[in-house]
Amino acid sequence: MGENATSMRFEDFAYEHGLIIDSLTMDRWTRVSTIDKPTKKNGAYVFDGHGGAVINFATMDKHAIYKSAKPQVIDFAKIKRLDEERIKRQEEAKKKASYILKQAIPDRHPYLDRKGFLDKGYVWKGLLIVPMRVGKALVGLQMIDAEGQKKFLSGQITKGASLVIDNKGRDILVEGYATGLSVRRALKEMKVRYKIHICFSASNMLEIAKCLDNPFVVADNDPVGVATAKKIASCYWVASEAGLDFNDYELRVGTYQAGKSLAPLL
Repeated sequence: MGENATSMRFEDFAYEHGLIIDSLTMDRWTRVSTIDKPTKKNGAYVFDGHGGAVINFATMDKHAIYKSAKPQVIDFAKIKRLDEERIKRQEEAKKKASYILKQAIPDRHPYLDRKGFLDKGYVWKGLLIVPMRVGKALVGLQMIDAEGQKKFLSGQITKGASLVIDNKGRDILVEGYATGLSVRRALKEMKVRYKIHICFSASNMLEIAKCLDNPFVVADNDPVGVATAKKIASCYWVASEAGLDFNDYELRVGTYQAGKSLAPLL
């Protein structure tokens, strides 16, 4: 759509472009989930009650502009109620994450085996449990089943949440858990220190990068992964073949060769 005025509600306009807005935030850019990637914050919008813009980073190369034929009436009481409900769901997710993590036991898991790791992970009811924190506070979990399907706890905070593997070295941003474990193994082989931030999505990598000074990115070789890396850093690692991440590359060439390709860039 262009910039012509429309009678369509802003939320409906956003949905037409793939964005899911549960609670409308006014007058600032806000990241939201999308229909095509409901577990990731892969869309963004801004709205002032009359005009605004939306973008779905997976499907759009520029913003779609919204202009209402008449100012939209904002139900601020409803917005406040939705915000309170969101905060309540986040608190419930934190409690559930803490409970599950306490119940999880160290064990082998098919996902780790398939990704080349014989180490034990935290397992609960057949799910590999990966803690997600903002700072030191546990806010949620990523749960991975035997087939590699991934999900988060309902209502949890994902924006700005990460898993940090710290060996007192340079900040390194990665998207996935297996990628982070492979980077750690390769840099240990090279005797290079690291501080790996597992971000769980490319869009969240941008959020984590805001808090870091000159981070290095180990990118997945897909359009979103490479574009995200370029937004964050002038120097980054990416596999030479499309579709590969660092874990795929390590399994293909071996830990030593993977480390040799990465360590000189840090």
